[in-house]
Amino acid sequence: MSDIAGTSSGAHPIAAHTPSDEPGEVAHEAYAFACMKCGHGWERSYDIEHHVDGEGRAFVVYFTGGRRVPSPLTSPDCVNCGAHLVRIMRSGQVSSVLESARRGRPHTARRRGDGTGAAEAPAEAPTDTAPDAAAAPENEDSARHRGHHWHLPNLLHPFQHHRD
Repeated sequence: MSDIAGTSSGAHPIAAHTPSDEPGEVAHEAYAFACMKCGHGWERSYDIEHHVDGEGRAFVVYFTGGRRVPSPLTSPDCVNCGAHLVRIMRSGQVSSVLESARRGRPHTARRRGDGTGAAEAPAEAPTDTAPDAAAAPENEDSARHRGHHWHLPNLLHPFQHHRD
């Protein structure tokens, strides 16, 4: 017999099944994403099924909205422009930036052209889980008509570390 008898070929097949009644632990996780090319930000929740293959190795399968999807941690693509330069953050990051902007904090959204840095409400939420429109401030409607668009610096500014 060979010295490598009973060892794996190195290829690890991924199960091609959908969620079923098979035993397997299901975890629920959410991530925030920001595209480094177009500046689009969004959040998404995942159901993660944990399984063990025929050789005893653990593997996971990701689902969102009942559909099997590739792992968001290996090669996420921007849902807006399709770019592969996407920053992954803990959930709540995009929505917290949007909430700060709605409250009028000047460090997250600025008016264009006047140089004052006065806060402006976002035109629309760039997340897949948009907040209820009834909770938006009244001045947000005027921002929508101006066509404000989120840009990468608006989303990432709260996370930058300033060095002196």
